[in-house]
Amino acid sequence: MSRREIYESRTEELLIPIAEAAGVGIYDIEYVKEGSDYFLRAYIDKPGGVNINDCERVSRALSDALDEKDFIPDAYILEVSSPGLGRTLKKDKHLEKSLGEQVELKTYKPIEKVKEFQGILKGYNENSVTIEVQGKDLAFAREDIALIRLAIDF
Repeated sequence: MSRREIYESRTEELLIPIAEAAGVGIYDIEYVKEGSDYFLRAYIDKPGGVNINDCERVSRALSDALDEKDFIPDAYILEVSSPGLGRTLKKDKHLEKSLGEQVELKTYKPIEKVKEFQGILKGYNENSVTIEVQGKDLAFAREDIALIRLAIDF
C-alpha cells in the first residue's frame, strides 16, 4: 500500500465511529497534494444531504482523533464536506448507488475524436463501465476513464 492509501485507510478507521455518532455516512476519503499543500478530505453524506453543522461536528471530532493518533508526519489541511451534487464516482459502491442515473464520463484519450460523454449509467464490472448514450450502450475500459461523476441537470 502507498503512503496515501495508508493515510486514507487509517483515517477511515478513525472516522467510522465519529460518522456513526453524527448520523452520517462516509462517502470517500482522499489524501492529495495540490501545489505545495497536502489535503486530507473526508466526504460525508446522509439522506437529504449534510449541512454545515454536520461537517463542523465531524471535522472537530476527526481533527481531535487525528491529533491523538498523529500518524501523518506532513503538515496538511483537513477538510470535511459533502461530496456535492456532481459527486465523483470513484468506487464500486458509488457506481452501484448510481445505476440508472445520468453521468458524465471523461476519458484520458479521445475515442473517435471525443473525450467527454454523457449518458445513463447502465453497468460496470472490474474492467469496464457501460453508459447508454442516445439509445446506444457504450463500454469504456476502466483504465481509459479519467473521471465519472453524476451529471448536474438544471
